[in-house]
Amino acid sequence: MAEMDKALREQYKGVFVFAQQVDNTLGSIAFELVGKAKDLAKDLDTEVTAVLLGHNVKDLAKPLAEYGADRIIVVDDPALETYMTEPYTHALASVINEFKPEIMLVGATAIGRDLGPCVSARVKTGLTADCTSLDIGDFPLVAQPGKEQLHKQLLMTRPAFGGNTIATIACPYNRPQMATVRPGVMQKLEPNKGAEANIVEYNPGFERNCKYVDIKEVVKAVSQTVDIMDAKILVSGGRGVGSPENFKILEDLADAIGGTVSCSRAVVDSGWKPKDLQVGQTGKTVRPQVYFAIGISGAIQHVAGMEESDLIIAINKDEDAPIFDVADYGIVGDLNKIVPGLTAKIKEAIANK
Repeated sequence: MAEMDKALREQYKGVFVFAQQVDNTLGSIAFELVGKAKDLAKDLDTEVTAVLLGHNVKDLAKPLAEYGADRIIVVDDPALETYMTEPYTHALASVINEFKPEIMLVGATAIGRDLGPCVSARVKTGLTADCTSLDIGDFPLVAQPGKEQLHKQLLMTRPAFGGNTIATIACPYNRPQMATVRPGVMQKLEPNKGAEANIVEYNPGFERNCKYVDIKEVVKAVSQTVDIMDAKILVSGGRGVGSPENFKILEDLADAIGGTVSCSRAVVDSGWKPKDLQVGQTGKTVRPQVYFAIGISGAIQHVAGMEESDLIIAINKDEDAPIFDVADYGIVGDLNKIVPGLTAKIKEAIANK
């Protein structure tokens, strides 16, 4: 990829986010990205722009403004009613070419993982995928003799090599600097009711081409599992639970306290629980009010997905397990005795209320 001329790079200003909507409903990731973009924009002394693509979606600009967007670019066209790669790529790439953002953020959702790489290729820039942290800083991180250190660059951090290490990546010589961001990692701001933003309507025009597909049918499956990212209390089990049948004692605890069961990667890899319930770098990032880590050793890949929980309670037979380093409360012992006993005490307390 050829480097962009410095003078041209300097024409790119602002932090843009792709405000994903499906069926005219904004996803939580849109507000999370706006919240992070506000943080980045402060360091760059610039504004946050949300890009809203769809059909009959203008009403969705209001909540984006209330959550912190300074400007909202609305591309409203029948071609964007249902997500398809080509029209959405054309729309977002056209916005980038027209408005020239310095930073472009996209959620690492099913849609974002498809859209982000296509757009970055279309506008000839790089993309760092599945980021868990974004900061403004210097590149290279440490000044090197004979090499220019560039300031106020987007530093994009993501797990690499299967989650065994953390990489910080920059895109110093092309614009925009693009990243897809894992849902649940960034925090949305408290909404400012009544806040307004500058609304810009833009339409690059759409013409069907050989890259279009025909959608024959949209089938919406009803999930039987609760989204663990929305849970206030999580009862999470690891390999130490022993067997899929033994998760029954975790389910009993979750039922008693109004929580949801989740798990570690080892449990998913063993086929005990579905991927939707996995917490960690290669699973979901969660921030519940209470997180029970039961039979979980506390590998860095798992901790990265739950360390922001308000209260962490660990139960493990190994007193040296790393999970105790991040836990607020720790119990060393046999989970087969501790968890049922805890469940019984909770039920007793509720009954005596």
